[in-house]
Amino acid sequence: MQTSLPAPSALAAAAEPGIKPTLGRLTRFRRYLRRHPSVLIGGSLLALMALIGLLAPLLWTVDPTAIATSRRTRVPSELYWFGTDMLGRDIYSRVVYGARVSLVVGFSVAILSSVIGLSIGLFAGFVRWADGIVMRIIDGMMSIPPILLAIALMALTRGSIQNVIIAITVAEIPRVARLVRGVVLSLREQPYVEAAIANGARTPRIIFRHILPNTFAPMSVQATYICASAMIIEAILSFIGAGIPPATPSWGNIMAEGRALWQVKPHIILFPAIFLSITVLAVNLLGDGLRDSLDPRLAKAL
Repeated sequence: MQTSLPAPSALAAAAEPGIKPTLGRLTRFRRYLRRHPSVLIGGSLLALMALIGLLAPLLWTVDPTAIATSRRTRVPSELYWFGTDMLGRDIYSRVVYGARVSLVVGFSVAILSSVIGLSIGLFAGFVRWADGIVMRIIDGMMSIPPILLAIALMALTRGSIQNVIIAITVAEIPRVARLVRGVVLSLREQPYVEAAIANGARTPRIIFRHILPNTFAPMSVQATYICASAMIIEAILSFIGAGIPPATPSWGNIMAEGRALWQVKPHIILFPAIFLSITVLAVNLLGDGLRDSLDPRLAKAL
């Protein structure tokens, strides 16, 4: 009896079974990036800013707090790439190190407000008797603009990165809670949730198995906008002297120190403003791309 030998490609696939799944995932990932270029652009810019902040000591920087009055208000040159400020500190070094503050504040506020707001929204949306009480408190907090609420909270504490994160997080929680509560209200009327209730499933199991996974898509999009908003609020707080201490290099502090000379020395404000704008733009592009890909009504292909 004559037996046929398997093709070489089949032998290779059998010898290395992990290649095909890996190639399939890479292909789907490339296809996803082609359909949603804003995710690629925003994610790349954000990763670049994070890399700049992480590798700040290696990017030809000097001590960002070193004062040299003999070198005050130098214009950008080969020696001082971004110039110097009124105390002779190197603006390039302060801007590069300032990326750490903005990114830490943005990511921390996004994570904390998402977790706390998600818990409040799940509780208010699924526990009917608590919905009215919780949401009236949330409505009261939302009646105050986030920046004013953050300023009021910072007035009660001393300036530090931790207190800025807490103040902005408290101001952003109501918006997350209201979003999650709306999603939960629409989900708890779905047939599969009613079927789980009819089968005797307990409330925690229903929440973690059926409700919580369906909140991840809108929450991930909302988290990107919170991150961008937190960076702007931090810069505003530092600009008006109610946020990060002046000795700590942050983009808001650099702009606050240069506002007195912005007409004659605009470079002091220009460079931190450019970095802040690029970072916020990157986060917003990433959020827009995630929204387009996760919302089935906006998806281009099923």
